[in-house]
Amino acid sequence: MTNTLFSFGHGYSAQALSRTLTLQGWRIIGTTRDAKGETAIEDSGAEPVIWPGRYPNLDGVTHLLISTAPTADGDPVLAALGDDIAKRAAQFTWVGYLSTTAVYGDHQGDWVDETTPPAPTAERGRWRMRAEEQWLDVPDLPVHVFRLAGIYGPGRGPFSKLKRGGLRRIIKPGQVFSRIHVDDIAQVLAASMATPNPGTVYNVCDDEPVPPQDVIGYAAELQGLPLPPAVSYDEADLTPMARSFYNENKRVRNNRIKDELGVRLLYPDYRVGLEALMKGQ
Repeated sequence: MTNTLFSFGHGYSAQALSRTLTLQGWRIIGTTRDAKGETAIEDSGAEPVIWPGRYPNLDGVTHLLISTAPTADGDPVLAALGDDIAKRAAQFTWVGYLSTTAVYGDHQGDWVDETTPPAPTAERGRWRMRAEEQWLDVPDLPVHVFRLAGIYGPGRGPFSKLKRGGLRRIIKPGQVFSRIHVDDIAQVLAASMATPNPGTVYNVCDDEPVPPQDVIGYAAELQGLPLPPAVSYDEADLTPMARSFYNENKRVRNNRIKDELGVRLLYPDYRVGLEALMKGQ
């Protein structure tokens, strides 16, 4: 029997997983909102489906991945297809929901892990927490939740912003962020698929939470570019979304992906990750 993954919202992270699974003979179907996204999905080895649009055919699907953004009401996939998915629960070997570490809220720089009660302060975190709960509440569905830190990788990171110019280093004393390379997201998901443990929540981040200005500074150093100017957080002209990120400060532990899934991170800190991106890896 061929493993078949149906991926709702087949974007950056899902496409990285797709490139891994196709080498193992998987069939992958990925959704996009319009025809503009079809080429990227095909390039990742998946079959594109425009959705919302044609009703998704889940016959023969063994695995589900959900990357779609939630709304105030929760997850749009469950809103549209929840009854069908619930009736098919026994059909699925594994279901993965991609969430965010924003569900933990602000911990003033302290460490959090998967046992830390969610306490989101930002709207995006509250919406994700609601969607997590909805998926975990579907009876007999083998759901796994992955709380992702800030994602970077090929085509997404500080290098292109530095080249465009105008990038600043926002300084807020004591502020740190966790991050994760997209290829490490892919290997975490693949490891979970190989050893399902329904109901489990995993933090997906690297080993070293650091101030954001450190990452920008190291990227500039690697490219031989001048250090972008420093601007105090209190004086920075930030969008409401950007400011919401700085309003939350925590260090996220990743022990569970190592201890339970046996994951060895390809990029355990931002320096290794940025150096690899410079080399085109």
